[in-house]
Amino acid sequence: QVRLVESRGGLVQAGGSLRLSCVASGIVFSIRTMGWHRQAPGKQREFVASITSGGITKYVDSVKGRFTISRDNVKKTVYLDMNSLKIEDTAVYYCTVGSSGDYWGQGTQVTVSS
Repeated sequence: QVRLVESRGGLVQAGGSLRLSCVASGIVFSIRTMGWHRQAPGKQREFVASITSGGITKYVDSVKGRFTISRDNVKKTVYLDMNSLKIEDTAVYYCTVGSSGDYWGQGTQVTVSS
């Protein structure tokens, strides 16, 4: 059974930073592309970032230069470091297996305040 457990998000001021983590089980983590998606209030879910087994990363344009995705294959964990947060980054963030979301975590709320 695939399980993705995200760390707790939180409330942060605009311009601040936050790190999300996601521990995976039930998959051969080291060979899978991992990703993050998000859903803002009243909007559809959108792709945020992904990282392949070889460490190749991809980002949505709106977070390039501010967010960094990384992984630790020993810990079976994927991270999302978010810097220079903006109010429009407020969303529920989901850890995913695969860049398109073969499996999804429960989601964690990130709220950016002014």
